[in-house]
Amino acid sequence: MSILKKLFTAVRGGAREAGEAIVDANGIRIFEQEIADAKNALQKAKRSLTEVMAKEMQTSRKIKALEDSIAEHEGYAGQALEQGNETLALEIAEKIGDFETEKAEHEDVLNGFSQHIVSLKQQVKDAEKSIKENQRQLSMVKTTESVQQATMAVNSTLNTNSSSMTSAKASLERIRQRQQDRQDQLGAAKALEAETNGEDLKAKLAQAGIGASNPKGEDILARIKAKQGK
Repeated sequence: MSILKKLFTAVRGGAREAGEAIVDANGIRIFEQEIADAKNALQKAKRSLTEVMAKEMQTSRKIKALEDSIAEHEGYAGQALEQGNETLALEIAEKIGDFETEKAEHEDVLNGFSQHIVSLKQQVKDAEKSIKENQRQLSMVKTTESVQQATMAVNSTLNTNSSSMTSAKASLERIRQRQQDRQDQLGAAKALEAETNGEDLKAKLAQAGIGASNPKGEDILARIKAKQGK
């Protein structure tokens, strides 16, 4: 029994960890939904407040109507007394008593409405403040989440491509070496061709001042002057 209990506890622990992982993975979405739920609840509270305020207004009108009835019937009672009809005056007074009892009842109701309205207004005000703060915090955590995800993506890309970058550099070096080898081969071929055609030797003789060379302009002019006997 003890082993089964431990197994059951382990399963519960695993389920709790899985549940926490799901909550963590969807934290922002859950927070957004909680704010949406709070806004819906606030709208319902405002509708309730509106209904209570409407009942308060209705009760106030009822009290005013009763006060008018009381004043009206007090006038009737006075007229009855002036006529010496005390029986009628007493009946009117009893009616006035009924009005005053009803008025007192409505005043109690009105007082309850007024207190309830004050409480509801404060609750609505607090809820609106809380929702605004939560929306501000939501904007901040979403921005932070986006920046962190972008940073992680960049780091992941760099780490993933580090070997590719190294390979690319090696390929570039191989290309440059191949191009240099080709250039050296072209230079060697040109030198070999010059040597085969005797151009290399002519260049060496000219450099040493040996052999035929192109006459200079001053030498040609001197030769022409000599012919002219000048």
